[in-house]
Parts: sequence; structure tokens; C-alpha cells
Amino acid sequence: MTKALVIGNWKMNMDYVEAIHLVQQLGVLVRGQTLDHTEVAVAPPFVDLRSVTSVIEADRLPVVVAAQHVHSADAGAFTGEISVAMLKRLGVKYVLVGHSERRSLFGMTDAVVSDTAAAVTQGGMTAVICCGETFEERELDRTTEVLQHQLQIAFSKINTKNCDRVVIAYEPVWAIGSGTAATTEDISLACKAIDSAIPSSWPTKPRILYGGSVNSENCGSIVENSPVDGFLVGGASLKADDFSAIVGITNACYRR
Repeated sequence: MTKALVIGNWKMNMDYVEAIHLVQQLGVLVRGQTLDHTEVAVAPPFVDLRSVTSVIEADRLPVVVAAQHVHSADAGAFTGEISVAMLKRLGVKYVLVGHSERRSLFGMTDAVVSDTAAAVTQGGMTAVICCGETFEERELDRTTEVLQHQLQIAFSKINTKNCDRVVIAYEPVWAIGSGTAATTEDISLACKAIDSAIPSSWPTKPRILYGGSVNSENCGSIVENSPVDGFLVGGASLKADDFSAIVGITNACYRR
């Protein structure tokens, strides 16, 4: 049975001291749960990665580490960037690729997403490929078109033998940080569009996560009433109690 996946994206929050405290708090809470159906990951800022992985390893916490971004090149004159090999050496398992903030604020194009996803999967880690429509695109009834376009390009350079290293995160841009999550009908429609973009040559279907104003009050309804396999959590992941509650609710839904 496929395990659910819940990733906490800390974005540009938490210095290394705060990160240590947060992952320690989270560790206490998740240890108190039997998470037999859910995998838990946190995506700290780059400067916190070593501190967080050290705590996880030392305390043997049931948590894995994700990175928020990576460059597609192996090495070179790319000031400020991080390579796949650097992340892998730190024990990173998942890498967010093409988050809407990377696309809108830092000019990450579909072509760059494609190169990055290929590099991550070829490098032995799992690419969490983010996709989502803007409010304007939604109003024009272009959700299916936008998602299929983004994903077809994102998948184009991934070797079929690495397709099991792909997770898809549906994050409607209009829902991120708005306080209002997409409805289960919206999410189900998006999942259908995502399914239709998956190459027929892939023997396994990637897990689909939902992200966008996820909290402990709406996550149960979403995971029960839509085809998603977990969540990419933003603001709620910065509080151990809130994030742990989302993990527990997701796991309970998968247990049934």
C-alpha cells in the first residue's frame, strides 16, 4: 500500500538554533504516534540542513529531510546555488522542484524545472515537482491546460527508470498563503489533469500531494474526499503541534 507523505516547507524561516528546537519538538510529538501509513519530511532553509539532519540522526527520529531548491548543474560558477551531490551528501531525500515562489520570484521557467527534476532523480533523490494555476488562469477555466503543460515539460527529461523518484505537489497559486484551501472538487479536478499528464511508459504512478493553506482543520476532509496522497504544508509546519496534528490526521485517514 502506498504511504502518505507530509512535507513541511519552512521556506525562509528559522535560523539554525530555531530549526533545532523545532525538529526536536516535532520529534517528541511524532514519536508518540504510530505512523505506519505516513512518511514525514521537513524542508528547512539550506543553512539549517546540517543541524536538522544531525538531530534526526542522533535522536533517530522518524523524519526525513527535504530541500527547498537545487541547481541542475553538477558544479561550477553558480554563486549562491547548491548542487544535487551536496544535498545527497547531507542525507536529503526529497527536493522541491518548481515551487510557485521559485517560478514567480526567481524566474524559474518550465525548462529549468525540467532540467532540475531530471538532475534530482538521476542523482538518486526524489523530486517533488510543484505545479499549480494562478487565480486568473482558474477564472479562465485553464487549470487542466496549465497543469498538463507544466508537468509534460517537467517530465520530459526524466528517465523512465527513475520515475519512482517523482512526487507531484499540486499547489494552486491562488490558495498559497491565502488562508483558504482549494475545495475537494478543485483538488479532484486537478488530480485528474495530473494523471492525464503522466507518461504512459511509466510503470508506477507518482504520489500527489496538495499544498495551499493546509491546516489541521481541513486536511482530514481533503485526504478523505480527494485522490491526494498527503500534503506540502507551509505556514502550519512552523509550529510543531500544528504540523504533528496534520501528520496524525493524515495517517489516521490512511489507516482506514
